Amino acid sequence: MNELEKLFKKLSPKDRVKLLQYAQELQSTPETFSIIKLKNSDFYRTRKGRWRFIFHYVGDTVVIDNIRLRDEKTYRDV
Repeated sequence: MNELEKLFKKLSPKDRVKLLQYAQELQSTPETFSIIKLKNSDFYRTRKGRWRFIFHYVGDTVVIDNIRLRDEKTYRDV
């Protein structure tokens, strides 16, 4: 089981739906979001409240790598 699957199992159904909707919107129309490139990497981030979506592009497609709560360790493994 990967990290995203573990996260979604822990979330309330209400939060799960919100994050899934945001992820689908991000994948279909990434140009409408505030996207910031992470320093010294090929990854990008956007935020939804206290959640951070870390992703990269493959061609024009968005591939979400991780969804995390913002804290001191959020970008450490990227």
